[in-house]
Amino acid sequence: MKHDFSLPGADRQEAPVATLSALFDHAVAAAPDKAALRRFDAVLTYRELGRAVEALARRLARLVEPGDVVALLLPNSLEFPIAYFAALKALAIPALLNPQYPAAQLAPLLREATARAVICAPATRDMVTGLAGDLGIPSVVCLGDDVMVPELVAEAGAALGLRAATPSDSAALLFSGGTTGLPKIVEHTHGRLATGVHCIEHAWPMRGEGEVFLPIAPFTHIYGFATGVLVPLSVCGEIVIPERFQPELVVELLVRHRVTFFGGGPPAIYAGLLAARNLGSADLSALRMCPAGGAPFPVELMERWRHATGLEIYEGYGMSEMAPISAATAQSGVRPGSVGKPIPGGDVQVVDLETGLRVLPPGEKGELRVRGPHMMTGYRNRPEETAQTIRDGFIYTGDIGHVDGDGFVFITDRKKDVVFVSGFNVFPREVEELIHTHRSVAMAGVVGVPDARTGGERLVAFVVPRTGETVDPTEISRYCAGRLVSYKCPSEVRVVEQLPITAAHKLDHVALRRAARGEQELCQG
Repeated sequence: MKHDFSLPGADRQEAPVATLSALFDHAVAAAPDKAALRRFDAVLTYRELGRAVEALARRLARLVEPGDVVALLLPNSLEFPIAYFAALKALAIPALLNPQYPAAQLAPLLREATARAVICAPATRDMVTGLAGDLGIPSVVCLGDDVMVPELVAEAGAALGLRAATPSDSAALLFSGGTTGLPKIVEHTHGRLATGVHCIEHAWPMRGEGEVFLPIAPFTHIYGFATGVLVPLSVCGEIVIPERFQPELVVELLVRHRVTFFGGGPPAIYAGLLAARNLGSADLSALRMCPAGGAPFPVELMERWRHATGLEIYEGYGMSEMAPISAATAQSGVRPGSVGKPIPGGDVQVVDLETGLRVLPPGEKGELRVRGPHMMTGYRNRPEETAQTIRDGFIYTGDIGHVDGDGFVFITDRKKDVVFVSGFNVFPREVEELIHTHRSVAMAGVVGVPDARTGGERLVAFVVPRTGETVDPTEISRYCAGRLVSYKCPSEVRVVEQLPITAAHKLDHVALRRAARGEQELCQG
């Protein structure tokens, strides 16, 4: 029997706005005098944002043809939304690239994306210019150097005269993974991204008028892009852009700007804020929505946040391929350890690990597969990998989990992170969750490494103490031994000052595995 855990009575949802260009135009027309973007003391209204986008689009249209790829190599900034929507207006396809990548990492990505132009910031101009020359990319535009935002806002010019974008036009290229090889290029259309925005508005309900967003995740990452750029513009919200993630500064901005929607994301962000000295005295009365996602969220950390702020953390589950959300807790209610129920219009199923075809009953663990009207069209120029990932209309996620009898989705671990100990499958997240409950522990990461003695694997735990606390590795080992079956207990516990985090603020299990094997050093606590 097929078990399909959609929200009861939920029909498939279609976005009220069919393209992202139309979404942007609607925001500019609906709230021209409202603040759209704020960074430091600089503020752009929606009217000014619209003018800047039109001006840059006219310049881009002289450099690229419709359908060309324009790579955006920009940090979270006023310039990012301007560049993104200008590329769309020029009927180009924006490719979102992490500006922190070194040249050696960027070169193959630019080549794979077949970029015809790059928009960058002054900090990366020299590197990008060199890469463009090596790769034969004709155009480099440096926002904040060649082109200044006030100059764009003041510029007058004729309308572009290009056709309007259609729902089937490509609207974004995102780079998925990359920790095990060259990242795959996830391709999304206008229509599917617009539908994804609509899904997020259902998952984490928006009030519309008066929403103030403070995003943390990089705009080049699907979570930061969707919740930090697209969703705010869809509700004519104000986007407060911090320079970087510095916990005390972020708390100050939450208070000063009466932020209503904090795009926190992974656990590392909330753990950082909990350690901020000014959190306890902060007036967060305006804040109502604190989403989490990108990595499994420890129940203990969620409880600590609730105790410190009185606010609920609303988990979500998604990926670049699903633009970006498949399940969330804000509408379905919070159930400890769960990422919620499937969003309206989305399906989540659990299938067996052996064939991926047998749908499992409630409570049984297997691989999650998801589908919805906001899923990617595929991996660009990789038909074989697309066929491996999209089967029978579902995206196979590589995540292990189960769905309970009420339809709540639980994520256990990544399929590739499961550790084989003494003949048993061990899910590192279960061990991490337990270690997080120790009173002296702020963060924990658990990985498997080869065990020469058994020929299988063994567990290594990395632990970060809470501020002002010390952690004894022997005590953590005893703590686990008293609460877990023996094969789930770490054979080694290492105390470190901090855990390695990816550019998307997720726990970097690849770096942890290297450290566990002695191939990488971590700062010892």
